[in-house]
Amino acid sequence: MRATGTVNAGFQLGLNSFGEVATDGGRVLDDAGTVRLLVAEARLAEAAGLDVFSVGEHYREGHNDSATPVLLAAIATATRRIGLGTSVTVLSTNDPVRLYQQFSTLDAVSDGRAQIVLGRASAAESFPLFGYDLADYERLFEEKLDLFLKLEREEEVTWSGTVRTPLTGQRLHPRMRPGGIPTWIGVGGSPDSVLRAARHGLPLMMAVIGGRPQRFARNVRLYLAALERSGHPELPIGQHSLGLVADTDEEAVETWWRYWRPVVEALAAERGFYAPDRERYEAELEHGALFVGSPETVARKIVRVARDLHLSRFDLKYDIMHLPRDVRARTIELLGREVAPRVRELLAAEPSAKPSAEPAVDLAGETA
Repeated sequence: MRATGTVNAGFQLGLNSFGEVATDGGRVLDDAGTVRLLVAEARLAEAAGLDVFSVGEHYREGHNDSATPVLLAAIATATRRIGLGTSVTVLSTNDPVRLYQQFSTLDAVSDGRAQIVLGRASAAESFPLFGYDLADYERLFEEKLDLFLKLEREEEVTWSGTVRTPLTGQRLHPRMRPGGIPTWIGVGGSPDSVLRAARHGLPLMMAVIGGRPQRFARNVRLYLAALERSGHPELPIGQHSLGLVADTDEEAVETWWRYWRPVVEALAAERGFYAPDRERYEAELEHGALFVGSPETVARKIVRVARDLHLSRFDLKYDIMHLPRDVRARTIELLGREVAPRVRELLAAEPSAKPSAEPAVDLAGETA
């Protein structure tokens, strides 16, 4: 579970999907067609040489990733090598026992390729859907994380808490590999989440979906300092961001703008943040968290943030509502066949220095 290694060593590139419906020749695919497309895209990602294919968990119109373990099991039977993960599993509204059984089964079906990113959820649809109260947001995640890790690390589990019935020496089957599957903690910008990952000795996956990625450097320093204080080894740090790769910068920029703009306009109306304009969009392309462009442009941007944030993994969220399936396929092909080798070449020529362990925020979460 505790993958170790030097900064940027064995750098991994992967894909994230939220199961968003695609178009094909101008026709919007139905839900079932989109699910089948994801299986085909995972095969394509493996053929292109990518390391991980991950699926999220959402419960809203246009997304088809609500049964993530089932979808990953289907992908497992259609592939042989690529890692199978999540982006993110909403642990707060899942039962840890059932989740353990689903992912231990996935790991068996895939011959040891399963991994999981656990998070608290940035969208709250699953809370009312499964009968949970948002007021219990923190307690649900903390207790369920404790139980899930016990299930991974101990063969017989005795546990009690407030969010589900206790366990008294239960043994679950099928068993995961010793120590469990690779388990990451997904975080937004919360220092508390960063500290939680370090306290449990888990790798960190940062969701960077807007603004300058470099603003997360303080969380990286905080994480490394907390790992050291907790006596844990250096662990991988990953980043999840949105983008598109095309043959030219112009094609990529114009295509993404066409499909990204209506999605962000809808989110802006729902959540109360800015509606996109062309100036803001171009600023995000230049300095922000959109990885859009030709293979060389995207590779150099990934390398820049990998050095600044000391990453060992980068996942591109490549699907967005109604993006044509041929555009999605081209992103997958170029990311695997051109971007990934170029990223590794550039990182090998000038790898990151290990950052100072001095945190920008102290371990109580206050400004240093």
